[in-house]
Amino acid sequence: MPDYDASRLHVIDHPLVQHKISLLRSKDTSTKDFRQLVNELAILEGYEALRDLPLEDYEVQTPLETTIGRRIAGKKLAVIPVLRAGLGMVEGLLTLVPSARVGHLGMYRDPETHDPVPYYCNLPDDVRNRTVVVVDPMLATGGSLAAAIQFLRGAGARDIRCLTLVSCPEGIKNVLDFSPYVELYTCCVDRQLDDNAYILPGLGDAGDRIFGTRLHPGVQSGPSFE
Repeated sequence: MPDYDASRLHVIDHPLVQHKISLLRSKDTSTKDFRQLVNELAILEGYEALRDLPLEDYEVQTPLETTIGRRIAGKKLAVIPVLRAGLGMVEGLLTLVPSARVGHLGMYRDPETHDPVPYYCNLPDDVRNRTVVVVDPMLATGGSLAAAIQFLRGAGARDIRCLTLVSCPEGIKNVLDFSPYVELYTCCVDRQLDDNAYILPGLGDAGDRIFGTRLHPGVQSGPSFE
């Protein structure tokens, strides 16, 4: 088992999360249901990942009297999906924080070296002043997520939180070792990577299953780009 800083790893073990992850794993889950489950899991995971956002008091006029309410203070939110599978988690985060800005990082995984290859980057101009939530359903080798963190650090982002649905120990270690200040959230930690850098038991290629491309009867559906 790889040794990593477990204090920065947050596994969301709520019964609803574990129930939905099990449905997500099934090769019989349809594209429509898979996409909906990813959205629902993003909401549940985002709820936990954002529980420490700062609050401030302000005056609220109710129908009966004036009272003191509380609202999010300070930093605003940026949601950054790693293309393409990360797009499936964006709507869930925007359900929680509709005012969040959305950037995009495009990377695919070279099928031979398994290294991330960047091809697109578009971030909010003020990303350095925002709490940044990077979303990518699968954390396999950790290469794409580490590259995303590097891009964001270069743009000035400081508070970076990474949300994945399924992770493996190798990828967790690589991400947490790469950046000592990143917080990592996931719904489950699977056993290991196979020789082709697929997560076992995993759920196949999340991007293919979200968008209904290259689907095959087996658990794996082709070279993973996550």
